Amino acid sequence: MPGAGQVRQDAHLAPLKRSRAGSSKHEIAKSESGTKARPIPGFHVSPSTGTTAIGRPVRPVGMIGKTKMRPRLFGSLVGASIAAFSLSPAAVGASMLETQLISAAEAGDTDKVKSLLQQGASIETRDASGATALLVATHENRVDAARALIEAGADVNAKDKIQDSPYLYAGARGHLEIMKLTLAHGADLKSTNRYGGTALIPAAERGHVETVKALIEAGVDINHVNRLGWTTLLEAIILGTGGEKHTEIVRLLIKAGADVNLADGEGVSPLSHARQRGYGSIETLLVDAGAR
Repeated sequence: MPGAGQVRQDAHLAPLKRSRAGSSKHEIAKSESGTKARPIPGFHVSPSTGTTAIGRPVRPVGMIGKTKMRPRLFGSLVGASIAAFSLSPAAVGASMLETQLISAAEAGDTDKVKSLLQQGASIETRDASGATALLVATHENRVDAARALIEAGADVNAKDKIQDSPYLYAGARGHLEIMKLTLAHGADLKSTNRYGGTALIPAAERGHVETVKALIEAGVDINHVNRLGWTTLLEAIILGTGGEKHTEIVRLLIKAGADVNLADGEGVSPLSHARQRGYGSIETLLVDAGAR
């Protein structure tokens, strides 16, 4: 558990947009007054999610729609070209199908995704980061492409090198439609990200009210403690804004049975954290629920 003066970087997910996991990154610095998050431009948040160690740079808005080869596609094509020198024609053809599948999933080209699968592309093929076509589609919130892959049998729990899965990533980023698809197709509610957090913890931290509702209804453990020593309730307070969305999330968690007196790893209670930050509405909810 990081101590005073230490800097913690999260990664739940991967970078923003092209980055991974929804990502933006936070420096979490412990001080005598409590834990405060300071955003670092271009990177992802969240010490609990474990979504991304170092995210990929956010693609400038000005680049959208321009013909610039993306790193994932470029790397895949280079790999395929190298493979051509050592593989049989049939093997090279198969490799190109997988490369195209990753690209089609990322672009949300559902028809092409279906066509490539019919041609024999491996549905569990992975890019250099270990992401499957389904996880790539989830990164970009390509709902229809994700649905096509899931209905074709894609593994909703397959993790990449930084422990993101389609289910965990969708939950953390609030990609509600894709997350519901994963829940309907075998999502492992006990699976955790690189920081030992369930999908519910980052969803609460980021203020995704509807996602939190869906995960509570699905049966995710409300009082799960991640490796930072934080529950979902603690994270919603410590890394939340204290605004309307986070107040509603705290209310939902309390109603669902969250332990309002379960302190963090340093013995600081949810109520103390709320008071330190001046979150009056959350403080009232906690006190009414018996918090000390």
